[in-house]
Amino acid sequence: MQRTERLFALAEYLRGRRTGVTAEVLAERFGVTVRTIYRDLDTLRAASLPVGAERGRGGGYALDRSYSLPPVNFTAREAALVVALGRFAIDMRLLPFTGTLESALDKVRSALSTSAQRELLARLRELTFLGVPSLPTRKGVRESLERAWFERQPMRITYVDGNFLETVREVRIESVVMDRHETRLDAVDLASGERRHFRLDRITRAEVLG
Repeated sequence: MQRTERLFALAEYLRGRRTGVTAEVLAERFGVTVRTIYRDLDTLRAASLPVGAERGRGGGYALDRSYSLPPVNFTAREAALVVALGRFAIDMRLLPFTGTLESALDKVRSALSTSAQRELLARLRELTFLGVPSLPTRKGVRESLERAWFERQPMRITYVDGNFLETVREVRIESVVMDRHETRLDAVDLASGERRHFRLDRITRAEVLG
């Protein structure tokens, strides 16, 4: 994630949580150091975003409560269902685009008042997801896949087949196939022109071309 993208995502994350969150939690959420989070928070303040620090239980960094929210009105019930479905998709690995989905859920939460957010959290704690999640995949691979698919760009992948043979291929994605336990890329091998499926969990590296 580029710094500009992280700053925007950080602002959305804070808007989605009107109560405080620590720098350590933010650092883990965005995969950076605590020192980087401090610099990012200073940058947001310099951009006139009212980021403050709350002390005590439940304290941490938060936006000023008077900061205006986006013009979206969800009831706690509506938001709970949307967020629950999103969490289920993330926990079960139904979609490879988890980063973008997390950002979308932050925006849903940001449209709620503090009291509605508390009600949302209470409802979510009463939901239990059962089932076997899809096979795990690498974060960097998922991010490259998302960019290549949405931007219609080819990508270079390092793939390990069922015989543990590693090859490097340049492919163009035609579609993304999501089965119950695995995600596959329906793609064209640019070198051979052949169309075939690649299991996402067997891609060890990926980069967008162009």
